[in-house]
Amino acid sequence: MWQTTRFQIDLSRPKVMGIVNVTPDSFSDGDQNFSTASALRHCEQLLRDGADILDIGAESTRPGAQPLSLQDELARVLPVVRAAVSLGVPVSVDTYKPQVMQAVLDLGVDIINDIWALRWVGGDGLMQAAQVITHHANCGVCLMHMHRDPQTMQVQPMQGDVVPQVLLFLERSAQTLCGLGVEKTRILVDPGIGFGKTVEQNFALLARQSELLAAGYPLLIGWSRKSSLAGMTAGAESGQTLSAQQRLAPSLAAALLAVQRGAAVVRVHDVKETVQALCVLAAAR
Repeated sequence: MWQTTRFQIDLSRPKVMGIVNVTPDSFSDGDQNFSTASALRHCEQLLRDGADILDIGAESTRPGAQPLSLQDELARVLPVVRAAVSLGVPVSVDTYKPQVMQAVLDLGVDIINDIWALRWVGGDGLMQAAQVITHHANCGVCLMHMHRDPQTMQVQPMQGDVVPQVLLFLERSAQTLCGLGVEKTRILVDPGIGFGKTVEQNFALLARQSELLAAGYPLLIGWSRKSSLAGMTAGAESGQTLSAQQRLAPSLAAALLAVQRGAAVVRVHDVKETVQALCVLAAAR
């Protein structure tokens, strides 16, 4: 069971986390759900499609993306969160800023999904995100591995065998949070597909994903529409490419492989199709 603010989420079967990007510049669906009204319509559609969890994000973290100010992030995310928490499902917010974490938790958000794994240092030079999590009674948290930052992560990606490096980072990050008094049942970890890794390194994390279970925490995996998938499809060697919206089939394949290798949650754009594919996998099992 994943303990979150309002829900204990049963991870005995894989859960589908639907992505709600309230951004004009997301790599995949920027501007589609930028207004509050369109974002809420998207939330409702994802739930009709079978999403178990909604993950709302207001700042793009694609390679090269520029940081968003605190004021702009709050202005984008808070109106959507206020409405989303009334939909009767767990709500996650994708943010690394402690002030945003506190604001959305005050509105009843269930999960903080942090690409920085609570390591971000703000203008005051302090890492305060961990304090927000430790001072909350029950919120869930996902700690992700990211090499460097969104501005530089693909300019200077990781070197060597990434699997033991990512495993060590996830183990230490989770252990540190537990050492601050956070119950283990509140924590999931994410290897951060595409965040400072080469194509080969991303696929090494998929092929050897089960090794990451040694950290002792459930895995959240996000392969949906990632550029590494386009590089492995027919025609890629001759220079043909797939737009983000054309990556449905490889995204489904990656989601199924991730679940077969132990993922507890898959974070996806295409919820309906992912749910259908997982139903087939469940029937085969």
